[in-house]
Amino acid sequence: MNIDPTSSKYLIRASIRANGVVNKSDVVGAVFGQTEGLLGDELDLRDLQKSGRMGRVEVEIASDKGKSVGEIVISSSMDQVETSVFAAALETVERVGPCKATVKITTLEDSRSSKREIIIDRARTLLINLIKDSRGAGSTITDTVRQVLQTEEIVRFKGK
Repeated sequence: MNIDPTSSKYLIRASIRANGVVNKSDVVGAVFGQTEGLLGDELDLRDLQKSGRMGRVEVEIASDKGKSVGEIVISSSMDQVETSVFAAALETVERVGPCKATVKITTLEDSRSSKREIIIDRARTLLINLIKDSRGAGSTITDTVRQVLQTEEIVRFKGK
């Protein structure tokens, strides 16, 4: 999946199970088709994608023994309430292609919290480097001044 969490506020993650073999395009079609008109014009997936408030519907699906299992991930730049409402609407998807299916939201992730963790880690690294550099510079200055003083004392002693 090619989800860039830095370009959105939230990630909707859902599991999908289908009683038959389905592919990615079947799942994407079901998401669009079965949520269309369900939440009114303001939360229509096509319009939300056109305006950049929702990302692509990313799907990973695998089939085994006549059943399909996978994950759906959609990025959202909407607020928490709108994102939650849209996520709940995803769970109403009951068919994918010709097969019965169930969609269950596994998580709603706040991608900004992962950005905060990245910021904290980077700030910690920068601070540690700053402290190391500052300590080194401070001791270098004092050592240089001490050497100048010692040299000056030696020159005066010889010259009396």
